Formats: sequence, C-alpha cells, structure tokens
Amino acid sequence: MTLTLPTPRMIAPESVPALRWGVIGTGIAAQFVAAMQEHSTQRAVAVTSRHPEKAAEFAEAHGIASVHDSVDALVADPGIDAIYVATPHPSHREQALAAIAHGKHVLIEKPIAMSADEAREIADAGRRAGLLVMEAMWTRYLPQSDIIRQVLADGLLGEVHLVTADFGFVAPTDPTHRLWDPALGGGALLDAGVYPISFASSVLGAPSHVHAVGASLENGVDARANLVVSYVGGGVSLLSTSLVTCLPVEAQILGTEGRLKVLSPFFSPTGVELTVARSATAEMATWRDERFPTMYGAMADEAIAFASYVGEGRTESPIHSLDEVVAVMGTIDQAREQLAAQRTSGS
Repeated sequence: MTLTLPTPRMIAPESVPALRWGVIGTGIAAQFVAAMQEHSTQRAVAVTSRHPEKAAEFAEAHGIASVHDSVDALVADPGIDAIYVATPHPSHREQALAAIAHGKHVLIEKPIAMSADEAREIADAGRRAGLLVMEAMWTRYLPQSDIIRQVLADGLLGEVHLVTADFGFVAPTDPTHRLWDPALGGGALLDAGVYPISFASSVLGAPSHVHAVGASLENGVDARANLVVSYVGGGVSLLSTSLVTCLPVEAQILGTEGRLKVLSPFFSPTGVELTVARSATAEMATWRDERFPTMYGAMADEAIAFASYVGEGRTESPIHSLDEVVAVMGTIDQAREQLAAQRTSGS
C-alpha cells in the first residue's frame, strides 16, 4: 500500500462573512491586507498609524477609504467589524483591550502580548465581551498544519517523543531597532522564538518544565536562546531561536513509527515530508504548498478562518485556544527570566 498524506481541509473563502476590517499599524499589515483582499472576501476599510503620512500612503496603496488619526477613533468606528493589531508587541495589550471595549473582534499579531499575564488579560476581556480574540499565528491556518493535525490524529507517527524546531537569522546590531530595543519588545524569543515554541505546543500540548540557555545583552535583550521543554504528556522539544545565528528554520516531529519534517521556512507555506517505517522498509510521502507566488499570500488563510469563527459565534480559535496562547507566552516568560539570571550570575 502506497503511503499518502491526508488532503488538507480548508475553509472556502466565499463561505464566511465578509468582515470590514480596521487596521492598526502599517508594517506587516501590508502583506496581510494585500493577501486577504486578493484571496478572500475580507476587506480593510480603515487604518491608523502613529505616523499619519504612513497611514495615508497605506490607505492609497490598498484602496482603503478611511484614515483615522488615532487608535481610539478607529476602534470606535461603527463601520468596522474587526480590528487587526499589527503594531510592535508592547502596544498589543492596550490596543487589543481598546478594540474589545468598543465591541470589536480582534486579531493580534504574534506574540499576542509581552507576557503571559498580559495575554491572559486580553483573553479574559474577550471572553467577558463575547468577542473573538485570536493571535495571528498564521502558521496554524496553513494547509500543511491541517495535514499535520490529521497525521497526528491518525497515529501515523506512533507515540511522539520529540519535536525539534528553530527560527533564527543574523540581524545587524542596532540599539535603536525594535529587535534590539527592550522598550520595543526586542529579543529573539519574542520576535522569532514564538514560532518554534508555538509549533511544539501544537504537537505536544501543555509544558511542564522549561530549561533555557543562551546569551543576552546588558540591556536585557536576548540575542539567542536554546530551549529544552518537557510536556505533560511525556514528550520533549528542542527549540532554538537567535538574532545572531543563521539557523535552518525547519521543524520535525519524531515518533515511534515515523517522522514528519516541515520544510524551511517551516512557519510559512512550504510543505511536509512524511516518513513511516513499515516492517523492514520506510516509505515517504511529500506534499508542497504551491498556491501563491510569494509566501505572504497565505496570510489570507488566517483571515478566512477568523471570519469563519466570527460567523460561528466563537470567542477563540478552535485550533489555537487562548489558554494555549497564554501557555506559550508563559514558556517565553520562563526562558527570558532564565537568560536574564544567567547574564546576572555570569554563567
């Protein structure tokens, strides 16, 4: 019998409500808005930014009708159904809470906040208001992620013992850049490390122990981190992130009967390779995502999923719960604390 991979179960773009989106920030938002407006029925209708000229340029580039002069004005706009928070993470808590207070569903770029406490506060506010709150971990909504969920549910890998994942790159050291400025949420763990930590969580569940080693600067920004994380179910993950190391940006799930590799860069639409040991031989099956000319086209997947959940009256993603989002932030909190202690002790 030839080994085959499951077919990804995707939500049809035309089957979900066509939401009117307000956008806070003009950085990664350019890729998100372009993707959802080209590949879905979702539409951005208003934007705001700390820099009015950037907001005006963004609106013109994406055909957005309204430019608001403040976050307060945007979230109060009755012509908006959902808010996309695309600012640096130190602003996420305040902006997300403002959106919720004005009755808006909210999609918040990753990491959802600066700590588990902030993430929990956002989650609790959304639940009390009966509104959808979702972290924009777009990886969870890619077709390859649904294939992975089906492979795990079908037990094709047997008992999963180990997950490995990494995301690192070499960034020029610049104290004024957000990656290196603690006031702007700088550091490898918050910027890139959230991806491998979240990937491992999606496979192994709740963590029971976190051990981190690495290096941080005098200002407290972590330059690199390597984590060994144990989980309640007995699995272990080996995770790496860095702003000073060129890492392969791959992920693997390894079990008693097989292994699954997510091609680089694993957090974006790439593909998977499944290897299963049957009797004396191993069989391999491969699936690749070739839908879009650039990877950011797949950001439409999370916009479609978000709209679907709004239509269903959900207050959180069924495949990326708010409790899990908080737990991932808790892992980052612990790793950052351990690296800070190592720097202070000189170990």
